[in-house]
Amino acid sequence: MAVNFNDSNILVTGGTGFVGSHLIEALLKEKANVITTYQRITSSSYFSSKKLNEKSIMVQADVGNFEKVFDIITKFRIDYIFHLAAQPLVEVAYYNPRQTLFTNIVGTINVLESARLYSHVKGIIVASSDKAYGKLSKKKIVESDPLLGDHPYEVSKSATHLISNSYYKTYNLPCVVTRFGNIYGEGDLNYSRIIPGLMKAVVKNDTFVIRSDGNFTRDYLYVTDVVNGYISLAANIEKVKGEVFNFGSDEILSVLRVTELVGKILSKNIKYKIIDVTHNEIPYQSLSYSKIKKVLDWTPKHSLTSKIKDIYQWYKKIL
Repeated sequence: MAVNFNDSNILVTGGTGFVGSHLIEALLKEKANVITTYQRITSSSYFSSKKLNEKSIMVQADVGNFEKVFDIITKFRIDYIFHLAAQPLVEVAYYNPRQTLFTNIVGTINVLESARLYSHVKGIIVASSDKAYGKLSKKKIVESDPLLGDHPYEVSKSATHLISNSYYKTYNLPCVVTRFGNIYGEGDLNYSRIIPGLMKAVVKNDTFVIRSDGNFTRDYLYVTDVVNGYISLAANIEKVKGEVFNFGSDEILSVLRVTELVGKILSKNIKYKIIDVTHNEIPYQSLSYSKIKKVLDWTPKHSLTSKIKDIYQWYKKIL
């Protein structure tokens, strides 16, 4: 039976970020009491624009600090945790592997260990990534495929799964791991990513710089579909705990194809430049979502074609 989040105390680590902001917005509509950790916030963020700071409790904290994480979970009597706080960029991981590995691995350990010691947390949703699989030579990746991450970011995400699984197997901690491809939508302020970079180039009439050779291919998944997946997992935690779920898409697109598609939808002639300087990026990845569809009847409801105009309007307001 699915859980009702009305008056539940829910912690979202990294909640002022792109996906976290949309998740908090949805949880507030479910009448949950939301607490979020954050390190910094900008006035142009989705979190700020929706005034989510007025509707949730914000605690400035680094998930790398165990005492702080434990204090938050016990003080606010947390029922559910969505662990999104992480260093999320492959390129940053290349230049700063230590900080990436510390934040993504130790941060996850601190959240899980705090939940274990508190012992009243009903469910933990851990955000991982398609990068945890590394470079698999197959068209559709399923959850049983091996974790073959080689490089710092990939390894940090592979480790996140292994650690979460260990806490479930050893302590019966009710956690579930999620993996997504490229998430897009209103509020992503990281302009090194494809959609934000394209939006900035179009709004400012600049040249869009493609860091790869343009043929790198990913699933593209709208942020609301991601949020719906997260909430569905938490609501059905007794059914899904101890599992890992891929959230894929029916839109499997190269960077050049996305550029072409966005230009066509917005009726813009997008200038681009290929510089091909990526470090440790995976050329092709696509996740099968057959498991989550079978277990929770989740499927992606949105597409680039249907959402890109709305997304463009959002970026026009802030750029």
